[in-house]
Amino acid sequence: VQLQASGGGLVQAGGSLRLSCAASGRTFSSYTMAWFRQAPGKEREFVAAVSWSDGSAYYAESVRGRFTISRDNARNTMFLQMNGLKPGDTAVYYCAAGVVDQVVVPENYNEWGQGTLVTVSS
Repeated sequence: VQLQASGGGLVQAGGSLRLSCAASGRTFSSYTMAWFRQAPGKEREFVAAVSWSDGSAYYAESVRGRFTISRDNARNTMFLQMNGLKPGDTAVYYCAAGVVDQVVVPENYNEWGQGTLVTVSS
């Protein structure tokens, strides 16, 4: 399985970005796919997750109401629409996939993309 994340960049506070994660190599019907982020000097933290089968979504409290996770089954691609960005959202964003029961735990995911950098200026 390969995950390819893209869409990061530099944006001003209050702006928007859309991240994409293209998946290939196998079918994902039983998978949960997620976004994590890691800021310099900090632990990797959960951002959002989506069930590939039914589209159920889960969010970290810090992004709820600003970020929207979705997936396109036909294109094997997951998205993260980020609105109302804040400087505190600055991090490398990683997409991940796996058969998980606790979506917020990064160790539960066995497939990871390479990361895409999001920088939010004040």
